[in-house]
Amino acid sequence: MARYLVNDAGVARARKLIAARQYVLDSDWGDVQPSAEVQNGYLDRHGWDEYAGWHLGLTDGANDETKARFAFVYGDFRRIHRTGLIACVYRAAEWRHKQVELAAHALLQELDQAAGIE
Repeated sequence: MARYLVNDAGVARARKLIAARQYVLDSDWGDVQPSAEVQNGYLDRHGWDEYAGWHLGLTDGANDETKARFAFVYGDFRRIHRTGLIACVYRAAEWRHKQVELAAHALLQELDQAAGIE
C-alpha cells in the first residue's frame, strides 16, 4: 500500500481559499471532482507547483512532476469544496493515512467555522 505524506503546500492553499471565502459548501463531489482531462488541462496551463497545491497528500517515493506524486484532491482548481475535504477525511481514514486524515479534518473544521456551520 502506498504511503502518503502531508503536502504542506496543499494545506496552505486550502487555508488561503478558506480565508478568501473561495469555497463551495454544498456540492456532489462525484460530479465536481476534477477528471483526468481537467487535471491535464490545468497542468498544461499552470504547471506542477500550482497543481500540487490542490492536493493534501504526497505519495512517498513517487517521482516529482508526475500525477502519481499527488493525492487527495480537495477542490475543482478554482475553489475548495466541503465535500472534497469530507472525501479526503474518509479516504485517508479508510486506508489508515492518519496524518492526511488529520490535516483534512482540521481544514474541514476551519471551513465550517469560517462558514458559520455549527
